[in-house]
Amino acid sequence: MEYDREGPQLPTPRGPVSEAVGARLRGTGPLPAPETVAAAPVYGDDLQLALYQCYELHYRGFAGVCPDLEWDPDLLGVRAALERRFLAALRADTPVHASVADTVGALLVEPVHGEGVSHFLRDEGELWQLREYAAQRSLYHLKEADPHAWVLPRLWGRAKAAMAAVEFDEYGGGRADRVHARLFADLMTDLGLDTTYGAHLDAAPAECLATVNMMSLFGLHRSLRGALVGHFAAVEITSSPGSRRLAEAMRRTGAGPAAEHFYDEHVEADAVHEQIVRHEVIDGLLEQEPQLAADVVFGIDATGHLEDRFGARLLADWRAGRSSLRTPLPVAPPTRAGIAHIS
Repeated sequence: MEYDREGPQLPTPRGPVSEAVGARLRGTGPLPAPETVAAAPVYGDDLQLALYQCYELHYRGFAGVCPDLEWDPDLLGVRAALERRFLAALRADTPVHASVADTVGALLVEPVHGEGVSHFLRDEGELWQLREYAAQRSLYHLKEADPHAWVLPRLWGRAKAAMAAVEFDEYGGGRADRVHARLFADLMTDLGLDTTYGAHLDAAPAECLATVNMMSLFGLHRSLRGALVGHFAAVEITSSPGSRRLAEAMRRTGAGPAAEHFYDEHVEADAVHEQIVRHEVIDGLLEQEPQLAADVVFGIDATGHLEDRFGARLLADWRAGRSSLRTPLPVAPPTRAGIAHIS
């Protein structure tokens, strides 16, 4: 049996479910019992970390873990049980709009007096808060666009062509130095953060993990292709104005040119992507499969639901003057060598 030599280290367990999943990946213990899975709070650290570990096998895996476990039937059974609980909670807890037009229309309206995370960071955020934000967002941005690529084989026609065009931009338009994951690693270097893939998993709270897990959940299930398109639309439509605020936050705090550039790039690129996703990906999908309209709405609104939970966690901690992380960031910046892990 061969084991991955590269990849992140397995995270520290946060409860009996994540501990048992980690033990199975190490080959040192059994998987969690069904009653243990059923008892874990859906949005809690234990369940979300266990699900994150299962999903990560479909990306880069973990050092010292056999890659064949990606398709281990027993582990997939546990993942399915975790997913059922997570998806059921999202469906129960997400307020949904009546139609795709209503949902997209709501995204296009920028509040006059915004109170979200990007507004806070632009207006009063300090460098330590920007570092915490980047560390947590790295769980997605160091694999930016990868969860969305799963949907490509499930689309065709206009939707497929448009989605592929947007993904091509996310992957740098064929240039390795322009891949958005690379640009985010450069941002992290400016902020003195370890750029190693998965380095900040132990620090990220459950609210952050849930936002990334939702992408994998939607992307890995063909039955949720409409929800993935909705999620992607929510990201692209809201990205440009949010990125503008974050670029201003980076400039105001003197974060560095690469930190500014990452968000400046998204202001410009995602303004174009928003139009493509709305008029080609969504419209193309619903032209072919109109029955997926409710799933598109759910994907958009579920994204807002989890982002609101994550944002509330960040702002509550920061406004109280405390860290939003489970473990502190190192004070001394690491060397630039860490950026090599993004190649």
